[in-house]
Amino acid sequence: MDHKQILLIGDERQAKWHPLGPMRKRLEQILGGRFRLVAMESDESWPALLDSGEFAACISYADLWKRVPAPRQTAALLKFVAGGGGLLAIHNGISLANAWELLQVIGAKFAGHPPSCELHFRRAADDHPILRGVQNFAMKEEPYRFEFDPCTPRTLLLEYEYEGKRWPSAWEHRYGLGRVVYFHPGHTADSLKPEAAQRFVANSVRWIAGLD
Repeated sequence: MDHKQILLIGDERQAKWHPLGPMRKRLEQILGGRFRLVAMESDESWPALLDSGEFAACISYADLWKRVPAPRQTAALLKFVAGGGGLLAIHNGISLANAWELLQVIGAKFAGHPPSCELHFRRAADDHPILRGVQNFAMKEEPYRFEFDPCTPRTLLLEYEYEGKRWPSAWEHRYGLGRVVYFHPGHTADSLKPEAAQRFVANSVRWIAGLD
């Protein structure tokens, strides 16, 4: 397994709201040459790459709101993460959970959101490798809501404030031998402009790749 090679999956032609191209460029800037990012469309070709043993982790920016991952895709990702690979799902990347098997891998599914607005993000844990150097931050983003899988334990990392309440924004957990992180900001590449967001993503990639 190459601990510096990361598979990025997403959509370009079928992604109305979350095209892969701008996010790929932003992630390449964030990872700063420390990792080699290999970008693939959410089609039938990437399961073979996960099976190759050449990737330490996978980043999902998949935009599959009206589709369910194909059985071969679901099986490949289950095998990859359970066998020790890492998964970081960013914003719409949670749409993989349209497959019920991947709902447990990610730990939750998308349940809608009010209109975009200024959100204040706050740390929800005191001491975690992913939160090293991550300060509270604010930006305009969609207030995503989630339905959590009751059987999946998780460590909540970030929350956002909306209408006087705090809502979950990022979490991590183990799945088999693998590590999984979900990070809710990411509607556009500009969502990863804040330094705190960039540091969270960079730390997450190191953590899921087992380099912490």
